Amino acid sequence: MKGKVFLVHWNRQESDILADMVRSYGWEVMVESENGTRAARLIKEQKPDAVVIFLTRQPSLGRETGSDIRAAKATKAIPIIWVDGAEEVIGRTKQAMPEAIFTNPEDLRDALAKLAHY
Repeated sequence: MKGKVFLVHWNRQESDILADMVRSYGWEVMVESENGTRAARLIKEQKPDAVVIFLTRQPSLGRETGSDIRAAKATKAIPIIWVDGAEEVIGRTKQAMPEAIFTNPEDLRDALAKLAHY
């Protein structure tokens, strides 16, 4: 395994498919698709190597979850990779978290590879 990823996406069926995609890249994947507060708590407990948040569903909830992750002392240093979303949504998210990584689904493997712990 290359490391642990915590994936956040607000549609259970799609999140399962996306998690399988990330697993195929060699990562262990944990998923939350229903509750941002629970996601932040689990990330604090599990301390993954990266958090992947898709902006294609309920992007404001994704941004709020990302802010909660970033605000907590225990998770402040965990990289957040934002994936996909409308231009306006990406722009707002970049304003809120300019240090984060932004990519599309096709380049997610490469973005994660830069964080891999071999």
